Amino acid sequence: MSGIPVDPVYGEGPNPGEYPFTRGIRPSMYRSRLWTMRMFAGFGTASDTNARFKEILRNGGTGLSTAFDMPTLMGRDSDHEWALGEVGRAGVAVDTLADMRDLFADIDLGHVSTSMTINGPAHIIMAMYIALAEETSVERSSLSGTIQNDILKEYQAQKEYIFPPRPSMRLITDLIRFTATEMPRWHPVSVSGYHIREAGSNAPQELAFTLANGFAYVEAAVAAGLDIDDFAPRLSFFFNSHSDFFEEIGKFRAARRIWARWMKERYGAQDERSMLCRFHTQTAGVSLTAQQPEINVARVALQALAAVLGGSQSLHTDSFDEAMALPTEDAARIALRTQQIIAYETGVANVADPLGGSAYVEWMTDEIERRAEEIFAHLDQLGDGSILEGVYAGIDNGYFVGAIADSGYRFERAVNAGRRIVVGVNQFTEGDHPGDRNLLRIDPQVEVDQLKRLADVKKSRNESAVASALAELTVDAAEPTVNIMPATIRAVQALATEGEIVAALEAVFGTYVETAVM
Repeated sequence: MSGIPVDPVYGEGPNPGEYPFTRGIRPSMYRSRLWTMRMFAGFGTASDTNARFKEILRNGGTGLSTAFDMPTLMGRDSDHEWALGEVGRAGVAVDTLADMRDLFADIDLGHVSTSMTINGPAHIIMAMYIALAEETSVERSSLSGTIQNDILKEYQAQKEYIFPPRPSMRLITDLIRFTATEMPRWHPVSVSGYHIREAGSNAPQELAFTLANGFAYVEAAVAAGLDIDDFAPRLSFFFNSHSDFFEEIGKFRAARRIWARWMKERYGAQDERSMLCRFHTQTAGVSLTAQQPEINVARVALQALAAVLGGSQSLHTDSFDEAMALPTEDAARIALRTQQIIAYETGVANVADPLGGSAYVEWMTDEIERRAEEIFAHLDQLGDGSILEGVYAGIDNGYFVGAIADSGYRFERAVNAGRRIVVGVNQFTEGDHPGDRNLLRIDPQVEVDQLKRLADVKKSRNESAVASALAELTVDAAEPTVNIMPATIRAVQALATEGEIVAALEAVFGTYVETAVM
């Protein structure tokens, strides 16, 4: 504000943009390009969410992020018995290509970057997105965005899996191969620590489990015959930004350094872009409180600031009312405005890695890296020299589930015993007004309307074409060397439902049932 000129970066090298990229992936960081303000949205019908997407873009959002409802995430149609009462509740319902048309109606997919948070049936939703783009004369090669497609963390934390781990990994490597040749601007996997953290892990565990999963995808893709530098530049990450301000900043800095070193030294990447850990960040939904929800605005602002000071490429800020319901339009706008205040009013974007060189931040970065390396060593041992096999073994023997549960238990005991203060929950509890809340309620008519829409689609389609497409898909699924994406695209173009495609694949792959951890 005083007009004092500042340099792009301060301190000793390696500087931002220089290997191992601890200080950032680009030399100038936000001076040349701000992070993408990508707000997560999805509820009700595809048309409801389309309206929210347009509201976000009108208010200055620079990317779209899609939340799907639970039936869609689990690969079940809205008329499945498991879907009763869940249609459109926690995200948008997408059963067929017809829903995808409504979801992105009047939005130019050639110019908007889109993120889609889905894992078990990710390749089906991706096929719908590709089919829609081509219906609107947008080449698949022009599409930009990310699909989460990170199945390993589902077995470890979020539990939205369908097939067993190994065929699930085949679906992921098929999509990696497909996008590497057909969609050069698309990120086929966003390796997610967010859900690992929300399930109860601490920061070093979030970092280590996430990067280990990233290494596992690299090993699987290389084993499938891909050259690492043909796909690794399009891998991205998704981290949580929690409430311990400096620990989070250290976590982000350590992530970049570890990924760069492992990609170069262990996996032999030659292209520097393969060594860049690019990541989206979301503020910690689990930290939000139903008590005094207005003060969640302060929590979100500090978590968002940690993400920015840690060098995130993309950011979602949670809405203050999300501990109780999906966000209202006003709450979502305040969350976006929080990012805009950080970007345009605080000046923190004027210098790359402004905390670099701080004795505390550098120590924290080193310490989180050290703890992560201990976990990598354990997984390497479990897999006899393969992180991929170590991750499979850790899923099978309950290592991940147990470690996350133990951390979450210790945190809750500290809160319940008063050793950790949560404002408004176990201290400073005056001022809560639970009767004043204006929450977003999903009308039960949403489910009625979606069931009618699905029934209408089934009546209108060519059943012979659907049966033929599903039969072709089953044949391709049974042959491990055939990429399953082309057959999946043809199936969604025939208006096969997501549930029908999943059922065809379950006939070949089976369904995963978790072993209980005692």
